[in-house]
Amino acid sequence: MDSDGTQEARGTHAHPVPRPGGPPEVPAMPPDGRSLAPHGSGVPPRPTRAPGVPPMPDGSSFLTWLRTPRPEAPPGVWRFGHKPRPDEEPELIPTRQLLAGAVIAFLCGWLLCSLLYNGYLGGFWLWPWFVLAPDSWTLGKAGAVGGVASWIYEGLVFVAIFAVFGRIGHWPELWRRYGPAAWRRSTSGDGPPPLPEADPAEFPQLRAAGAVDAAERLAADARAGLMRDVDHARIIRAWQGVRSGRHSLASFSGAVLQDGAAACLHPSGARDLPTRLARHDLVTGQVRLGASADDPRNPYAYRGTGLALGPELLGTSLLAVGPAGSGKTGAVVRPLAESLCLHALAGRAAVVVVGAAGAGLGPADAYDVVVRIGNQESEYDLDLYGGTADPDEAAAVLAEALVGDLADPHPGSDSRRSTTVLAQLLGPFRAVHGRFPSVPELRQLLDGAPGPFATLRQGLQDAGQDSLLRELDARERQMRQPGDVGGVLADRVALLDRPAFAGFFDTSGQSRPFTLKALDHPVRVRIDLPERGHADASRMLARLVLAQFTASVAVREDRSLFACLVLDDATGVVTPESVRGIQRLRSGNAGVVLTLRTLDDVARPLRGPLLGATGCRMALSGVTPWDGQDFAEVWGKEWTEARDVTDRQIIAETPAGKALHAVRRVITGKAPTARAVTVRQVERERWSASELAHGVPAGHAVLSLTNVQGEHAPPLLVDLRG
Repeated sequence: MDSDGTQEARGTHAHPVPRPGGPPEVPAMPPDGRSLAPHGSGVPPRPTRAPGVPPMPDGSSFLTWLRTPRPEAPPGVWRFGHKPRPDEEPELIPTRQLLAGAVIAFLCGWLLCSLLYNGYLGGFWLWPWFVLAPDSWTLGKAGAVGGVASWIYEGLVFVAIFAVFGRIGHWPELWRRYGPAAWRRSTSGDGPPPLPEADPAEFPQLRAAGAVDAAERLAADARAGLMRDVDHARIIRAWQGVRSGRHSLASFSGAVLQDGAAACLHPSGARDLPTRLARHDLVTGQVRLGASADDPRNPYAYRGTGLALGPELLGTSLLAVGPAGSGKTGAVVRPLAESLCLHALAGRAAVVVVGAAGAGLGPADAYDVVVRIGNQESEYDLDLYGGTADPDEAAAVLAEALVGDLADPHPGSDSRRSTTVLAQLLGPFRAVHGRFPSVPELRQLLDGAPGPFATLRQGLQDAGQDSLLRELDARERQMRQPGDVGGVLADRVALLDRPAFAGFFDTSGQSRPFTLKALDHPVRVRIDLPERGHADASRMLARLVLAQFTASVAVREDRSLFACLVLDDATGVVTPESVRGIQRLRSGNAGVVLTLRTLDDVARPLRGPLLGATGCRMALSGVTPWDGQDFAEVWGKEWTEARDVTDRQIIAETPAGKALHAVRRVITGKAPTARAVTVRQVERERWSASELAHGVPAGHAVLSLTNVQGEHAPPLLVDLRG
């Protein structure tokens, strides 16, 4: 039993044939949840850089990590060990002023008490004692009792005096800053372990459900250092499947008792990534991208806190815009791809990462499927038709990939003509050949080659497919009319009918085509687009992957698995149909991550809809003022306090005043002035276009966030190196 109840982690044809020399297929998981591979055979070597929770011989590091508090926090705050801050910045007294005031208040209190005690101020402060105390006490006839009582009264008076001066001198604030409690907070180490019913390392949720033996085995592995953060996340995910009824308690307990922390493995057998470059917390699902700058423009609750993203934020999609070298790939895409791959190993997510070959999107062995389009050594191919058997669905996705960028960029436009043309050819071809056409065959049909058309016609006539025969006749008539889009489609298909792509996009069953229908499984996929020299083909293939992704996640049966497409460099990918598809992803527990060098790579009518369709928006250092204007508009305005300071010269009217002003002018070199301060509420842009273009330091970005529950975080200045 894998963590989402599926049996395979990739999408291929029914009988895939591996390319020569390719590695063997990874065996699927058996129903009982145990891997077919020998125990531990799929575990990669220890990362070259220690991950967030490196295994220790005694498990102390893992237990410390697991027991670290993760309080609730606003969207985007790194919750691991977070200490919540107030929403508003408190008015703190400077340390020097605080210490001086405390000492002066103490001396004043001591002086007043001394004057009262020695009678220099009279005996008025003893009147309450003489009025309230018995005569025997005040006349000294009660002996020791009266003496003690009088001392108590005097002590209470002196305590009251010091309490008043303590309030004036801010002694409570001094105690909070430098008292024993503050010292313990700064020097305290790990506290005592929590009680078993509250200790996550004891798996109390399993014990409460009756799986005590499984909880004992997992707790023992955790203490022995045999459990990693991915193991914990994977087992918790599998337990959620038991609670939801997808798996049985008996099969889960049996797998845990047999394999311990290695139970319910990912179909690849991997329990971690080969390397980690970012900080991850798989309890909250977050990956740390940096730290919110200690800047007045950031809300006080965010200043100095870690900035992290997780599926709850990526579910609203992310758009990052910045010039080359601003850190889009290294500081944003790579950590997010790494985090999603860890989620996939834990059975929580399916991820598809698309970028140019050599873009630095992680090593190949961090993925289950690596599609290197244009590289003849690639083990996997890409299914041009998205794994569907419906000609109309295949035509719609393929039309979006081929000519989606040529459609009217107005959001209300569509590409129905291109879809109809392709459907008129794909339907008859599949009816005759039992498959969709390859790239050369599709190009011939779009060009109107007589041979393929005659073959199709004869096959349809022999099969008695009269309706499809009428479709083919309609296509032939339209080809003779001016303005037919078939020629444009043929020109676009010709970009894929090149020697570099020979053997790819095969439909005859001689390759292993990956299809995005596999997003029902926790699969990790990397697609390397063709190298330089095929820029148009790369953009077309990126549109194809995005169109297939949005179409596939909409029809998934198990939407508890988060699906994410990470598209490094979305130039030429944003179309009216893709914007509509991105808007629908949130309801399907899916999201996309798009990066652009500039918003000029998107048609002007689509920039606003694109920024509106993505809940998380990032402007990196170096954006142009024109890009900054678009971000400033979507982030809107806020009410802020404006202070106007006016200096007015003071005119002296008396001889003494004039003489004094003359002396001040000689000493200061300036005429005497009076300062007037006017405070008013004004509405200003959160971040102006000029600030975004010129006020964001190198290595920083301005990021706004929205989670799937609709909670917002205002634009934050983030240090991506923090």
